[in-house]
Amino acid sequence: MSPPLSMKQHWFENHTAYTMAKYGMSMCTLGHSGEFKKYGIAVNSLWPRTAIATAALQMIPGVDLKLCRKPEILSDAAYLILTSPSSNTGNFYIDDECCWRRTASPTWRNTR
Repeated sequence: MSPPLSMKQHWFENHTAYTMAKYGMSMCTLGHSGEFKKYGIAVNSLWPRTAIATAALQMIPGVDLKLCRKPEILSDAAYLILTSPSSNTGNFYIDDECCWRRTASPTWRNTR
């Protein structure tokens, strides 16, 4: 999982090292997409729009898991990406946009 690339200061100013690490993975998506396209292998990235209720978040004081989305939205989006043609490569998907774009009525059941 890695985010779409954006060079806006907002993403760097309070957590430069984290953003650089995530963007490094995003650049791998672009590079691997170009490198492996000739072999029919697609490389894409997926990123959640908002917090996902995971065990890791349960350990952070003050996080209200009721305001987070369920992990199933990511699995639904990943399924749609992984079952698409291999010509679909080099993309950065946001979980809910991926579900809405690919289905007339989204398969995910948990807007929150």
